[in-house]
Amino acid sequence: MKKIIAYLFSLFLLATACKKENTAENNTAQNTESSQKTEFHSENIKEKMQYNRAVEAAIWGLPAVNFQLMYKEMEKLHGSYNQIVYWPGLLNWKNQTLTPNPDVIYLMPFFNTEKGPVVLEIPPADGGTFNGSVMNYWQAAIEDVGPGGLDKGKGGKYIILPPGYDKSKIPSGYFVMQSDTYRGYALLRSVLKSGSPADVKAAVDYGKRVKLYPYVQGSSSPQTVFVDASKVEYNSTIKYDESFYQTLNEIVQQEPFLERDRAMIDLLKTIGIERGKPFSPDAKAKEIFNVAIHDAKEWLIWNYENIKPFYQGSQWFFPASADNINSIKNSFQTREIYPIDNRGVCYMIAFFSAKHLGESQYYLMTTKDKDGNFLIGNSSYRVVVPANVPVKQYWSMTVYDRETHAFVRNMKWAGRSSQTPGLKKNSDGTVTLYFGPKPPSEGESNWTPTDPNGDFEILTRFYGPTPALFDQSWKLTDLEKVN
Repeated sequence: MKKIIAYLFSLFLLATACKKENTAENNTAQNTESSQKTEFHSENIKEKMQYNRAVEAAIWGLPAVNFQLMYKEMEKLHGSYNQIVYWPGLLNWKNQTLTPNPDVIYLMPFFNTEKGPVVLEIPPADGGTFNGSVMNYWQAAIEDVGPGGLDKGKGGKYIILPPGYDKSKIPSGYFVMQSDTYRGYALLRSVLKSGSPADVKAAVDYGKRVKLYPYVQGSSSPQTVFVDASKVEYNSTIKYDESFYQTLNEIVQQEPFLERDRAMIDLLKTIGIERGKPFSPDAKAKEIFNVAIHDAKEWLIWNYENIKPFYQGSQWFFPASADNINSIKNSFQTREIYPIDNRGVCYMIAFFSAKHLGESQYYLMTTKDKDGNFLIGNSSYRVVVPANVPVKQYWSMTVYDRETHAFVRNMKWAGRSSQTPGLKKNSDGTVTLYFGPKPPSEGESNWTPTDPNGDFEILTRFYGPTPALFDQSWKLTDLEKVN
């Protein structure tokens, strides 16, 4: 008996020792992880100010960094300004831009007016239709195009003018767009009539009717250059490390400061970014940048997760604030507001803006289920979309990686829409959609796969929205976790 007691006591001592060792190892691991995310501890006031201003610079500069990363991906395909990058088919996961639309054909004309105005020709909405906008370098819409834009579906020639250009030099017959930056782009979505292969091809063919060329070449029938991006990974996800500031510096070197941003000039000098001068951060500066960009992201995430819901008591929300929408609509001329934080949130998760939001499209987003828990990829969810969705064109729900805000990598499809071939409706006109790592027993027709190793978010699109969406007489239900 004594031997048994002694043996049990020795096991107890061994277990206690192992527990202490594991606890020490866990604490060490936690401390190591914490130190990697750690706050920045400045050694002097200069370093403290560099950190503070690097955080503010990141939040301010996000829209333009987002733009620059998209353009640099085009350059990798030997494309250039005043050319159009496009995808001749529906997008798959290799398009790693921020929350792109997998149910339309994408065309992105990039323009540079340093040598003079540039013309964008939009075809009439006869064999197809465009939903899109022309934006400056900061992704603020100059104007919308297509049926929801200036041409009202009749098509026409849009002329994009450089800053300070005399509009009186432009003859009649053009839709004049005065840009406050030399560079910019348009996002044109060729909308499908249905998800059939024939209608996909028709939308691609319609998109190829767009033209982009320098104004001075207008009389010589210039050829528009289309750059096919469908065969490569086109990755413009935001890099939250010191390289962010390298990209920010490129912006400062390329474009003059807008009047509203002149207060940033000295702030950027503090972190070594100055127009006309080289940017060469040392090891200490890069250390500061890595912590600053992390904290800027954390602040934007906090804002993102605390956006007011679209419906009272719901988890669905629209990311842009009223001040942000107002600023874009009025070209940032409302002097009492400059919503840099919410603008940063929007370009952390997406690209593009519309001048007249709600006329051609609207969006609702969710990161949580009906109980307020974040959507996780190793769980399964369902949502019942009420009948009579308030749209004239189509609606869709798309899954994105919560970390990158891009398509989930290696997924065979990213979402389901009212135009998805084979989508099943319930007898009452509602549609039940499923999200999870494995398809439900009902099959794959209404299911979108998720990554079991990551979190996700869902964006619902309403193309051609009608009043019932905005007066909330039609209400989108929240996701329900099923296992």
